[in-house]
Amino acid sequence: MPEEGVTLSPAANLLTSDEIVRLVEIFANHGIDKIRLTGGEPTVRADIVELVGRIRNVPGIKDIGLTSNGIVLAKKLRLLKEAGLTKVNISLDTLDPHKYMLMTRRNGFSKVMKCIDVAEELYPKVKLNTVVIRNINDGEVNDFVEMTKNRRIDVRFIEYMPFGGNHFSTTKFIDYKTLLTSINERYEGLVHRLQDSPNDTTKAFKITGSEGQFGFITSMSEHFCGTCNRLRITADGNLKVCLHGTTEMSMRDLLRSGASSEEIAEAIQKAVQRKKKQHAGT
Repeated sequence: MPEEGVTLSPAANLLTSDEIVRLVEIFANHGIDKIRLTGGEPTVRADIVELVGRIRNVPGIKDIGLTSNGIVLAKKLRLLKEAGLTKVNISLDTLDPHKYMLMTRRNGFSKVMKCIDVAEELYPKVKLNTVVIRNINDGEVNDFVEMTKNRRIDVRFIEYMPFGGNHFSTTKFIDYKTLLTSINERYEGLVHRLQDSPNDTTKAFKITGSEGQFGFITSMSEHFCGTCNRLRITADGNLKVCLHGTTEMSMRDLLRSGASSEEIAEAIQKAVQRKKKQHAGT
């Protein structure tokens, strides 16, 4: 969390559940079958269970994922699964409780670990998202990998990248090859690469004999723009065709101006056609 905290958007600026479901219906009518609810923190929505259920009932939607910080998710996870949630990602950057408090500015480490336990009970695989920062948590990479040996956990090490409020510095960046070298030194001869699927954003690996796996999201050192097929809509309804991009188009304004589903779909298509070749700018 940024030192200065985060500025909350006025509730009136956020998409309503009805608006979210309508957008899902538009996307589903044009071939999208996977939806992921991220954040911010999606579990702060009072109606998150109902929303997941409504999305699951949209014809054509096959997978619904959710990315959470895990603080309150454990309390809601069983209901979310019953509502139709098919995949869970939990953000966790450290396995050290003290460091967790320093990095997140909250005392919630035990709740997150409990959430991981509950998620493992309910799902065949649980993904952990771990942003790696030099001299902060890069020394814990092998500890995270060790978790995958006897647990159905997929740890995804994410290269540190610039975002608003994170005071990005190249001195904090560490590339995935450096991390992989450290892992290979620890597990000599036991690390093997897994076969990638089309449109994968992760370079996946596994320790021989382990139940889980790990991988790297290499947005900075080896971008995957050419195979990226993700579209993102912010909580306040802005469409982003690239996570790194600054260009956004307001779906909320279109919805509230009375635009038809066909007009909204056409606007989305035009935005996708304007997508840059690489990292929103080259």
